[in-house]
Amino acid sequence: MSSAPLMPVATAIWLVENTSLTFKQIADFCKMHEVEIRSIADGEVGKGIVGYNPIISGQLTREEIELSSKDENRPLIISQNEIQISAQQKKDKKYVPLSKRQDKPDSALWLLKNHSKLKDSQISKLVGITSASVKAIRNKSYWNYNNLNPKDPVAMGLFSQKELLESLDKADRRIKREQKLKKNNSKSL
Repeated sequence: MSSAPLMPVATAIWLVENTSLTFKQIADFCKMHEVEIRSIADGEVGKGIVGYNPIISGQLTREEIELSSKDENRPLIISQNEIQISAQQKKDKKYVPLSKRQDKPDSALWLLKNHSKLKDSQISKLVGITSASVKAIRNKSYWNYNNLNPKDPVAMGLFSQKELLESLDKADRRIKREQKLKKNNSKSL
């Protein structure tokens, strides 16, 4: 069983206006009733709706339309999208309410005190503040440093424990690489 096209009414309007398909073929393809398609053709339904070209959207091919135009008993077959959707979703920027935004510098201070091996860029990425702010907090030159209270960002919901552990693992790998490089450089001297 094929699925309905995107925007079926707009697609039906385009097919009525731009093809010689029968009302039944269009109705079956768009999962609509033949009477609705006839009403579209008569101008009674769909006034003001711009037709949606199913060829541009990849739902139909010109060849498919031509084959069905030549044989009125042949149904239109929607093109299956070959794009694989990854199970891993792209990480979206999460909205942080105003009330929690003031906690970001506190979280950065907590990370600096408890996980000093993290780079400023890692902390800024986790917490969602600039690297310059993290550097200023590290150097105690942050404009509001005296009023900062270290707060656990995971407990406050700024990011997950998994994200913190991944960043710590990355920092450990970086430190091991740097130590190995330093060791190799001292041997070569």
